[in-house]
Amino acid sequence: MLPLSKHAGTGGRAKRTPDDFVVKEITDRGVVLQPNTSYDARALGIEEVPDGKFISFVLQKRDWNTVDALLAIAKKMGHGRKSIAYAGSKDKRSVSVQLASIFHATPFDMGSLRMSGISINGQWRSNGVELGQDLGNAFEVRIADAEHAENAAAIADELAGRMPNYFGEQRFGERGNNASIGVSILRGDFEGAVMEYLTGAGGERNERVREARRQLKDSLDFAGALSSFPRFLRGERKVLYYLSKYPGNYANALRLLPRGIAMMFIHAVQSQVFNEELEQRIRNQDFRSAVYSGSDFYGFPDMESIGPSGDFALGSLVGYESKVEEMGEYAEESMERMELSKEQFAIKPMPELAMKGAFRPLLSPVKELACRADGSALSLSFSLPKGAYATVLLAEFIK
Repeated sequence: MLPLSKHAGTGGRAKRTPDDFVVKEITDRGVVLQPNTSYDARALGIEEVPDGKFISFVLQKRDWNTVDALLAIAKKMGHGRKSIAYAGSKDKRSVSVQLASIFHATPFDMGSLRMSGISINGQWRSNGVELGQDLGNAFEVRIADAEHAENAAAIADELAGRMPNYFGEQRFGERGNNASIGVSILRGDFEGAVMEYLTGAGGERNERVREARRQLKDSLDFAGALSSFPRFLRGERKVLYYLSKYPGNYANALRLLPRGIAMMFIHAVQSQVFNEELEQRIRNQDFRSAVYSGSDFYGFPDMESIGPSGDFALGSLVGYESKVEEMGEYAEESMERMELSKEQFAIKPMPELAMKGAFRPLLSPVKELACRADGSALSLSFSLPKGAYATVLLAEFIK
C-alpha cells in the first residue's frame, strides 16, 4: 500500500506486547472509555432500562479478541453465542475497553466473574448493545526500536489530520487469500473457491496445517484429509466431511460455512478494489469524487449524509447496485484487471452473499494525533472513526 506521507519513516516495531497497544472505544455519545475506570449508565449518558432483559457492561480485556472474551463470559453465565453483542470488535493483541451486552433476564453481578485478562468496569440493565453503536476508537501506541523516532513529528505534520483509509491486512485473512476465494465465488467457480479455502497455504504459518493442505491439493482425498486437518479447523472439516459424502457439490459445501465467514470473502474483493483505487489516487494525488459525506458531531464521517458535496470524498465498495458514474474510473480499472463486473456481485447461484454496494471515505480523519519520542521509543496517541485501521496509520510512521 502506497503511503500518503513522503517523509522518511521512523522504523521500529509495534505491538510487541498487548500493553503497547491500548484501544479505547468512543461511544455513540462521544465518551472515550478509559482503562481501569468504573462506569454506570448515567456516566455514559445512557438511559438505564430497569426491566431490560440484557445486562450492558464495560469490558476491559488484555490479549483476548472480542468474540472469544464474550463467549468465555457467556459460558460462565450459562449462555451461548446468540446471547452476546458488542458495538465494535477490538484487536486481540491489545488492552482494550469497550461496550458489550449479554442476554440475562435475572440479576447477576458481572463483577463476580474472575477470568485472567478480563475485567468488568460497570454494568446496568438495558435492551442490549448493537453492532456499530460506537463512533470509533482512541489509541495509545508504543513503538519500540525506532531508529529515527525524530521523524515522527514531520510525518504527523505532513499527514495534517488525515490518513489513507486502506483496509488493513486483517480484512484479507490470516492466509491473505480471502479475496482470491471471493473472486472465484463471484465468477461462479465454486470448486475453485472451495479448493482455495481448503488448500491455499501461501500465508499458512502452522507447519502441520500447511502440510495437510498440501497433501489434500495433491490427493483430492477429502475423506482422507479429515485425519490430517486439525480439529480446530472446524470450517474446513465441515466442508471436507460434506465433500467426502457428496463429491462435486461445491456450492452446497460452501453453504456449510457460517454466512458471516462466507461474506468475508466477498467483502475482501470489495476491499481489494477499494485499496487499489486508493493507491492509484495517492499516486496521482487525485481525491476528487462524485460522492461525499458530511461530518457527525464528533468530526468523523457521517455515512448517513451522502451527496455530491461534503467534507469527505468517498470511494466505492462495489456492488450490483453501484452506479457507474459514482464508481469512478479507478474502481472500474481495478475491476477490469480482476475481470469482474458489478453485476456479478448479485451472485445469483448464492444470493445470500449478494452485495448491493456502499461507500467508504478515501481519506480518514485522524483526531488528536500526538507523538512523543524518547530515544528509540516512540509513543503515539490518536483517534479514528470506526472502520479505519490503526495499523494503516502506524505504517505511515514506521514505513
